[in-house]
Amino acid sequence: MSRQAVSTLVLLLVVLLVLWRMRAGWQARTRRSSALVTALPVAPAALGTELLGPVDATYVSTTRAGDWLDRVSAHGLGVRSPAQVSVFDTGVRITRTGATDVFVPATALRSAAGAPGMAGKVVGGQGLVVLSWQADPADPRGLDTGLRPKHAADRARLIDAVTALTAGHAPAQEENS
Repeated sequence: MSRQAVSTLVLLLVVLLVLWRMRAGWQARTRRSSALVTALPVAPAALGTELLGPVDATYVSTTRAGDWLDRVSAHGLGVRSPAQVSVFDTGVRITRTGATDVFVPATALRSAAGAPGMAGKVVGGQGLVVLSWQADPADPRGLDTGLRPKHAADRARLIDAVTALTAGHAPAQEENS
């Protein structure tokens, strides 16, 4: 066997090993995050009045609240995908292409704000809209879901609609002392 063939074979083995470890790491992350999000909230049959939408956006990812790099991969929440976001008086519906849709009930929403980035996308400025919500009442930390609206004008509209929706509905947040 020539020296070039051996080098090629070694390189191929290293690439396969790296890919296998990446897959194993993603599976481990999914197992860990499945404890945080045991099930996604189900959208009600009647969503009520549409307050905004649909807004074309990119679903960036969902992370643990306050840690923009701690991606949650359970239930496909870590999968970046094209989406349409609609705000109803019952909650926010994120219809994703090629991934599981996400519904965030109004009672689970904490806030909406602009952010410069999160796991999977850094845009600078306040280019992302981050929805903070609580999937499980037993998890006081909650989740952050990042969305990148296609049109810049939709960022403020989306933040305003979710902020109006959370008034009087947002769960109490625990303060760290």
